[in-house]
Amino acid sequence: MTTTSPSTGPVSPSTSRLRPLPHGALRLTGGYWGEWQERNGSVVLRHCEDWIERIGWAGNFDGAATGVEFTHAGIEFVDSEVYKLLEAMAWELGRTGDPELAERYERLVDRVAAAQDDDGYLHTAFGRPWQRPRWSDLEWGHELYCMGHLIQAAVARLRTAGSGRLVDVAVRVADHLVGVFGDGGREAVCGHPEIEPALVELGRATGDHRYVRLAQLFVDRRGNGLLGPIAFGPEYFQDDLPVRQAGVWRGHAVRAMYLAAGAVDVAVETGDAELVAAVERQWANTVATRTYLTGAMGSHHQDESFGADFELPPDREYGETCAAIASNMVSWRLLLETGESKYADLIERTLYNAVMVAPREDGRAFFYANTMHQRVEGAVPPEDDLSARALSSLRAPWFEVSCCPTNLARTLASVESVFATMTDDGLQLHQYGDYDVDTTLPGGATAAFRVRSGWPAAGTVSVEATAASGTPVALRLRVPSWASEAVLETPDGARSVDGEDTVTVVRTFAVGDRVTLTVPVAARLTVPDPRIDAVRGTVAVERGPLVYAMESTDLGRDVGDVVVQPGSDPLDDGPDAVRMRVRQRTVHRVGPLPYGDPDVQETEPETVRLVPYATWGNRGPSTMRVFLPVA
Repeated sequence: MTTTSPSTGPVSPSTSRLRPLPHGALRLTGGYWGEWQERNGSVVLRHCEDWIERIGWAGNFDGAATGVEFTHAGIEFVDSEVYKLLEAMAWELGRTGDPELAERYERLVDRVAAAQDDDGYLHTAFGRPWQRPRWSDLEWGHELYCMGHLIQAAVARLRTAGSGRLVDVAVRVADHLVGVFGDGGREAVCGHPEIEPALVELGRATGDHRYVRLAQLFVDRRGNGLLGPIAFGPEYFQDDLPVRQAGVWRGHAVRAMYLAAGAVDVAVETGDAELVAAVERQWANTVATRTYLTGAMGSHHQDESFGADFELPPDREYGETCAAIASNMVSWRLLLETGESKYADLIERTLYNAVMVAPREDGRAFFYANTMHQRVEGAVPPEDDLSARALSSLRAPWFEVSCCPTNLARTLASVESVFATMTDDGLQLHQYGDYDVDTTLPGGATAAFRVRSGWPAAGTVSVEATAASGTPVALRLRVPSWASEAVLETPDGARSVDGEDTVTVVRTFAVGDRVTLTVPVAARLTVPDPRIDAVRGTVAVERGPLVYAMESTDLGRDVGDVVVQPGSDPLDDGPDAVRMRVRQRTVHRVGPLPYGDPDVQETEPETVRLVPYATWGNRGPSTMRVFLPVA
């Protein structure tokens, strides 16, 4: 089967204000993202592959293919980790064409394909005589969820290679689902949204609208009480209100945002302006009241869910890595649909902080939950054992529920897809780094540029034309919301762009023409909304797109023992040398309870180094905090 939609990245709407670039039109050449994408291809993918083999998750497909009773390894949805790995491998193959990786990929695909039933159904934990029946546990079984990740992996192969055995497997799965759950079929939804964006993308890639229609049915059915009762209540599944009626994201954070991503996809393909507006409203309200400084989402450990408005405790933050990735999935779709730069701003914040805090610097261990205040020094987890997903105090090599490492792998493998877009006569740059763009715009102009910057450490972005455009091109650059004193330089002169969220340069570019956006990067204080009770009376430090943290590694004692010197600003001698003036505080109790009027003593001020939040914990066990109390 060959694709009928443009060969792009993970998201390819048939119509939108901004269009994704063709696959391969933007290539990372180095810098922060280029280095991480290389590490992902050489380390993270192999790490994930080794673990799913070692603990039997890939072997489940071998067992299912035999037709003989076998012991299923892992919980119900571990099939999805194999599929997310296959998606990451497909994007990486599209980038490098590495023959050794291609051989590993095809071997794994063959094992998956061998487990598919004759009617297209594919899941290793359901449907055999010794297992639970198909579709018997839509609340927790994750059958549709797993198949959604399979379909997304197949779309990645379609968009990078045009065809493949996994594509045929996914089409058979989707056809089976249309027969079971489509018009006139079973009126049901999955307890974990994910199938919705997958079906839409398969419909876009193959031109078969039946898949979009099924996604539309799943979105419209949600919120009508189709799932059975659970202890967390229907809000956990987003089954308490129809999508169009909800005003804010609630319940399980990843579920909520996967559903929102699917809703945008459905709305775009069906021209449903009301549904897009509903998700825009939910995004705005959630960002304003339920989002952490890092862009992380979800404050409850028990049910991995959003809390109430302004319930954002840093020490009990869940902030699952998958939730951060899901947030960017929604923001990217809304950016494409609306063109509004606020969505790119949140993607930047979330990527650098809430997503990239997950991997250890060597790419072989990960956080699942991401706190912003570590009260006790963590313990180094064994390199060869599974960890409980939310209990690892330092990055662990693998988890009993290991959705985050494979989700990170597929994100890094395709991260460049959210950097730039195009219109008929223009190119829009949303994220910065080191990359080359070379494409032909729909209007016929050539858009070929070399983009270089020191992002996120430095704030100068140089965009140089590497080919003549032939006709005028509107080159648009995002001015980050955190920027001040930003200046734009073009061949025609320089001007201040303070207060602008984007700047546009329209010209017929000649080779060597250069546009430079200079955004001074300096450490700054951030004060939380006073309605966030847990951090009232504190400040945080940011520098450019990065949130900073204080670690006991640099302090020499527990981070709970210091307060910020009143009136002091952060000192900035570079991205690795941001410092704050603090005092050590000692509290002497005069009564048996931790209340009353204690004797508090503070030392003379001292200067303490802070580190980018995403790098904390890389030097071993430590206490850490982002929000610092003011004396």
